[in-house]
Amino acid sequence: MNLPSHLKYAPSHEWLNQEADGTVTIGITDHAQDALGDIVFLELPKVGQKLAKGEACAVIESVKAASDIYAPLSGEVIEIHQSAIDSPEAINKDAFGTWLFKLKPANPSEIEQLLDATDYMKIAGAA
Repeated sequence: MNLPSHLKYAPSHEWLNQEADGTVTIGITDHAQDALGDIVFLELPKVGQKLAKGEACAVIESVKAASDIYAPLSGEVIEIHQSAIDSPEAINKDAFGTWLFKLKPANPSEIEQLLDATDYMKIAGAA
């Protein structure tokens, strides 16, 4: 499994990229999209919505199953990726290049509690 080392990972299979302005970009991992199969639908949180760490905040559906997406951090949704909603199959093609939403963290120190690529690989069963 090839995991970008600059990202942080949640045990629930979301990735997070910390941006220079302090916001974070969130998507699902390649492992998650592979387990789901062909993704056909995506429902994302609303801009302005406040999320608690670990809260189910979005739904992703594939031809095999529907699954929740969880907030890896507490914070406020500042942007959603409309192209991902319009073409959810893009996640299957490039899970790490297809972000889902951006968050302004309420508590940036929560980022340090997330997994690095090596630790995520262990829980994803690829190490």
